[in-house]
Amino acid sequence: MSSEFNQVNKLKKTPPQNENFSGSSPLQIAEGVIKSSRVKDISSDGKFIERLIKISRVTKVTKGGKKLSFRAVVVIGNENGKVGVGVGKAEDVVNAFKKAKTNGRKNLIQIPLTKSLTIPHPIIGDVGACKIILKPGVEGSGVMAGGAVRTVLEVAGIKNIIAKQLGSDNLLNNARATIVALESLVTRKEVDRRLDIQTSTK
Repeated sequence: MSSEFNQVNKLKKTPPQNENFSGSSPLQIAEGVIKSSRVKDISSDGKFIERLIKISRVTKVTKGGKKLSFRAVVVIGNENGKVGVGVGKAEDVVNAFKKAKTNGRKNLIQIPLTKSLTIPHPIIGDVGACKIILKPGVEGSGVMAGGAVRTVLEVAGIKNIIAKQLGSDNLLNNARATIVALESLVTRKEVDRRLDIQTSTK
């Protein structure tokens, strides 16, 4: 009788897997999901693309044993000034990616771009121990960045920029610090409008 209960518990602990991705690594499964879902996103929402930053295994120790789940970090954007970072957790990679994609859509931001497809002014973004410095690049210089920062900038549609990462190497915090920096960008018209409001109130 005890052996039957043990077999039932083992079945409960094993996470469900998609039949189409059986025998594949978590990263290969996620890449397959991205390729299959990208066509749907283009037809429904107008050319939104996703880039997978990281998939990590998360183990939670409970009273009944260890519970294994996956966490996916995804960047979503339209390569025309809209970008967002999403995080999702689930018992299998496919659902983790879908949750991260949904979370990224909720956190989309609009950033101002110049004619040369760069940012209007230098900016610094901080999240935790991560610090990202962004500076406008000359036309033709390309995206001079690496890691999660480069992924966020490319999905946002920025073609010429210089970025420097300081502090922690955490991919999620680096991506969020880049989003914080991009969200703080202002255009010359916005600055002029704020100055007019301040002078009119004095």
